[in-house]
Amino acid sequence: MPPFARGESPAVEHQVGISHSEIDLFHYEHLLSAGERHGLHAIREMLHREVRPVAAGFWEREEFPAHLLPVLAEAGLGNLVLSGHSPLFIGMVYAEVTRADVSLGTLVGIHNELILGMIDELGSAEQKARWLDRLKVFDAVGCFALTEPEHGSDIAGGLETRAERDGDEWVITGRKRWIGAGTFADFAIVWARDAADGQAKAFIVETDRPGWSATKIERKMGLRIMQNADIDLHRVRIPAGNLLPGGVGFAAANVKLRDSRAWVGWQGVGAQMAAYEIARDYAVRRHQFDRPLAKFQLVQQDLARIMGGLSASTALMVRLAGLQDEGGFEMVHAALAKATTTASARESAALARNILGGNGILLDHGIAKVLNDVEVLYTYEGTYEINSLIVGRALTGQSAFV
Repeated sequence: MPPFARGESPAVEHQVGISHSEIDLFHYEHLLSAGERHGLHAIREMLHREVRPVAAGFWEREEFPAHLLPVLAEAGLGNLVLSGHSPLFIGMVYAEVTRADVSLGTLVGIHNELILGMIDELGSAEQKARWLDRLKVFDAVGCFALTEPEHGSDIAGGLETRAERDGDEWVITGRKRWIGAGTFADFAIVWARDAADGQAKAFIVETDRPGWSATKIERKMGLRIMQNADIDLHRVRIPAGNLLPGGVGFAAANVKLRDSRAWVGWQGVGAQMAAYEIARDYAVRRHQFDRPLAKFQLVQQDLARIMGGLSASTALMVRLAGLQDEGGFEMVHAALAKATTTASARESAALARNILGGNGILLDHGIAKVLNDVEVLYTYEGTYEINSLIVGRALTGQSAFV
């Protein structure tokens, strides 16, 4: 991680790179320590310089920019959750990466919350020694394999992938779908049902083992840089020691899913930052009827609506980060935050596209990419409807799932 520890204040604080004051209308960044603000600015400048100029091309080709992994590692993005930084700083970094590209924001979030964090919290000493140092610098990449072809929202009760103990090994058979980074990951954290006791358990499965195959899911409308995969596990044998000791039962999975929904909430903020930035810059630059679009009342109204959604979403996530810091963070908070910020991002991206008129449908201007990527944010890590029902259950004490 760069040399700015939590609470550390550099001798001379300075803004690095592009101005952010207009997007951060309520000065949420000032809730960070001076050291963390400096670090956030440095990350923002790196993303502006290294990621944004190339993202559209990789998005159009549905390719992953593997050459950027060392760049992200150098900026400390491979080791956010174990860095000692505040939840607010980590969340704002997730937003910034998403602002530059939603797919890379997804990779960084999955890597930290569902891979690095899970092995650190639930793994054995041997598993930590083998993987953590490599993961922190993106020398190794993992993927999280829970969802199946026939089971998404109902995966807790519908998990069909099976694990059978055979002496000193586990034999895993099943299929997984929508697995991000599944085509190039070094290992997967695979959730399977133990044939002996019926419990869901998490296993580290190296992707070079016989019986493992991954097929890229093609022709997605959004999140095209992220390489989602269909996974087929045909009697894949792994050592008994590849079972995560803490990954027994869905309670363990729910804790990490709670954390990942919080990260997606920050992605909703980052996508709105991108939408506002693109729309505002275009409105100022583009002239119609001999004056800039920014002088038209309806354009100003839409920009104000985007800023309102962005500011409200950020405020919600700032408070959620406070709950994480205080130890009062629960699934209802994560579910409401994820549902709210991604729904707001969906509206903001549509408003921004409208401001760009016909140019808004072109990849060249950026908002078409954001608009399509936001559709994925709205659906993954629990659909809007599922997260709403989680909130409804907390509010009423009545479950709509059974």
